[in-house]
Amino acid sequence: MSKLDRYIGRAVASAIVAVLLVIMGLDLIFAYIDEMGDLSETYRATDILRYLLWTLPAQVYEYLGFAALVGCLIGLGTLASTSELTVMRAAGMSVARITWSVMKPVLLIIFLGLALAEFVIPHTSQSAEKFKSMATGQLEDAGLDQGLWMTDDGEFVHFNAALPGGELFGVTRYRFDDERHLERVVFSEGGVFDDDQWLLQNNRATTFTEESVGSEVESDSVWETDISPNLFALVVPLPSDLSPRNLWAYGTFLDGKGQDSSRYWLQFWKKVLQPLTIASLVMVAISFIFGPLRTVTTGLRVFTGVIVGIVFQTVQDMLGPSSVVFGFPPLIAVLLPVLLCFGLGWMLLKRAR
Repeated sequence: MSKLDRYIGRAVASAIVAVLLVIMGLDLIFAYIDEMGDLSETYRATDILRYLLWTLPAQVYEYLGFAALVGCLIGLGTLASTSELTVMRAAGMSVARITWSVMKPVLLIIFLGLALAEFVIPHTSQSAEKFKSMATGQLEDAGLDQGLWMTDDGEFVHFNAALPGGELFGVTRYRFDDERHLERVVFSEGGVFDDDQWLLQNNRATTFTEESVGSEVESDSVWETDISPNLFALVVPLPSDLSPRNLWAYGTFLDGKGQDSSRYWLQFWKKVLQPLTIASLVMVAISFIFGPLRTVTTGLRVFTGVIVGIVFQTVQDMLGPSSVVFGFPPLIAVLLPVLLCFGLGWMLLKRAR
């Protein structure tokens, strides 16, 4: 049986890899064409390619579930079309055993996704955005409509950008009195985290009183705060660019400050439950091969996989923002489509037996 396990695993794994390569190739072509609109003297064609290569891990992670779904439909469907699955079952191989043989290479895909989300994507996405911002001059021109707002010890703090190693760009701190009158604004061009404290550089402070407005300039200053570099991935960040660990830390931090953290918890549960998402889609693919798609053409299987993937993604994309708007737990928004897929796959597999 071990030879059959390896045979099924190779067929499915090769199909998943092929599907992923095709999807990524098309995505890179369209992304390159889209980036051509930003061409300039400082942001050349080679810079676009470099930027897209930095974003590649995030795109691979995004398409892992879809590639696993379509790849399983193609790989296992090919075995069904050549009657190899029929022979395996006639030789005593159960549907459960075949399902486990398919899941083995899928586990590698799951571990790849977890590694990308935790260790790779936060750094490559940050590097990509920093590179593009510097090449296009957007980092210096970043306005208050970008970046991230925080509250800290009575101050409202805005960051244009930050790197996880402890480097800040464009820090603006606003302090108000008890009657909500603006008392002081301090802008710092940058900052670094050294010896367990923030050192802000090139500070310009403006103080407001009832009689006058005063200003002062200071080269360096120590910022006393409980904000840790671990709370930052890229502080212009889309929550999707943060690792699960940073999402947990930042979501907990916002909860402690009494701020809305639903967007971050939504992304946290999406990433933590991604293994279940991939497994549920693969379960649907297996159940289709043993059920309604057993004797159809490869083209129809691919089409079905695309439709199922789109429906699944659409349901998740609808439930996710709904949880933010209507206030129900993000865990439910992420888990419900997964449970529906598992339920559908389980029902079809029971019929196949």
